[in-house]
Amino acid sequence: MAAIGRFEDIKAWQITRELTREIYAKTKGTTSVRDFRLRDQITRASGSIMHNTAEGVDTEANAGVVRFLGCAKRSCTEVQSELRT
Repeated sequence: MAAIGRFEDIKAWQITRELTREIYAKTKGTTSVRDFRLRDQITRASGSIMHNTAEGVDTEANAGVVRFLGCAKRSCTEVQSELRT
């Protein structure tokens, strides 16, 4: 298996970037306090998926990669939960 040179080359990161863009677009203009809190939580969680995936790729030790990708997976679960609210 070839090493990944750039996090932008990872399909999961690309998909999450699109998801994050969609979430930002759909929640833009939220006015109520409840909706604002939901928007804040879901946008932070979706961004966290991207950030942790990128950090995982930049980590040289396998244990570090697994740790960051585990964090990304948990953020995915958080986004799923928020979408069901």
